[in-house]
Amino acid sequence: MISDFPSRAAVTTCAFCAAAVMSFTPVAAAAGTEPVPPVPPRAAVPQSSYLYREGTQVRPHRAAPGLPDVSALSWLVADARTGEVLAAHDAHRRLPPASTLKTLFALTVLPTLPGDLQHTVSQEEMSDIGPGSSMVGVAEGHTYRVSDLWRGVFLNSGNDAVHVLAGLSGGWRTTAARMQAKALALGALDTHVRSPDGYDTPGQVSSAYDLAVFGRAGLRNADFARYCGTAEAQFPGRGGWSYGIRNTNRLLTGADGVQPYPGLIGVKNGYTSNAGNTLVAAAHRDGRTLVVTVMNPQEGGGFTVYEEARRLLDWGFEAAGRVEPVGSLDALRFRPRPGPHAAPVAAPRPTPVAVAPDGGPGWPAAGIISGAALLGAGAVALLLRRKGRLSARS
Repeated sequence: MISDFPSRAAVTTCAFCAAAVMSFTPVAAAAGTEPVPPVPPRAAVPQSSYLYREGTQVRPHRAAPGLPDVSALSWLVADARTGEVLAAHDAHRRLPPASTLKTLFALTVLPTLPGDLQHTVSQEEMSDIGPGSSMVGVAEGHTYRVSDLWRGVFLNSGNDAVHVLAGLSGGWRTTAARMQAKALALGALDTHVRSPDGYDTPGQVSSAYDLAVFGRAGLRNADFARYCGTAEAQFPGRGGWSYGIRNTNRLLTGADGVQPYPGLIGVKNGYTSNAGNTLVAAAHRDGRTLVVTVMNPQEGGGFTVYEEARRLLDWGFEAAGRVEPVGSLDALRFRPRPGPHAAPVAAPRPTPVAVAPDGGPGWPAAGIISGAALLGAGAVALLLRRKGRLSARS
């Protein structure tokens, strides 16, 4: 009986060592880091997503109002606070955005340039502006504050102001690349940027969904919200004088016989011969803010885009709480995995670190495993040596 005890102890100790090694191994693996996962492709969107279906998507309750007649090729109504899409028509249809793409331009460049920065415009910055572009009157050799240029972008949709701001932000191509990266980060996967000012360019497209994402994100930036909600301003001219400019968003100003919309807070309109009339509009009423996108109405004249946006806003405020959402403006954003180690890191570290149970500093995983193995080996050797002595005594 005495001679058998060391053998059993040795086996038990070996099992304990193996269990100890195995118990530490998952901790070290869990503490390892992974590269930032890419933005999910369109195929990753659940098949049940209503917004990827063709036609009009709405899920009304019995008491919900009926949708208005809208002739636009694509449109969307969403709650700006929650991101819930209340209704949409061909939300992900890729269409030319015209100057509504300036919302993405502002989201990308606004945070990088102080408003009080002064800049003298060069000849190079004024070159390559597309023929027929909307202009605010930026003059070569004249010095402007960045805030003046932004008013030229938002109110007059000035492509000349966009060119100067893009030059200050690294250049035309660099700005386009940054805008593309910003769109992907926001989950706006339908947008392809070719010209930061929204000028008709082959391959440049966006969607009602993406433009609503940009408009909603812009309203969270105080400078963006202030500029897009400004109806009138003064723009500096030569010789120390200035002239008045007026926002071309007629739902905001009430110009040309279009009735201003009560509670409107922006955002941006656009027009090109290829894109037709486009509009991103946001309004606030009774504690709720809605954002609406309308792209290329097929009926009426040039102001139909405003009237269709008006109908959709009216419907959205009345339907809020009476429809089930058909999607979310946050649906395609990257979300980190839940848990204490959810924050993604750009690159894995060479040596993973095991987190101590009390939340304090950990040991290198390799040291934990090696230490446990050596401890077990020492215990086995000691017991075998003791067995030899007991056998000799017997």
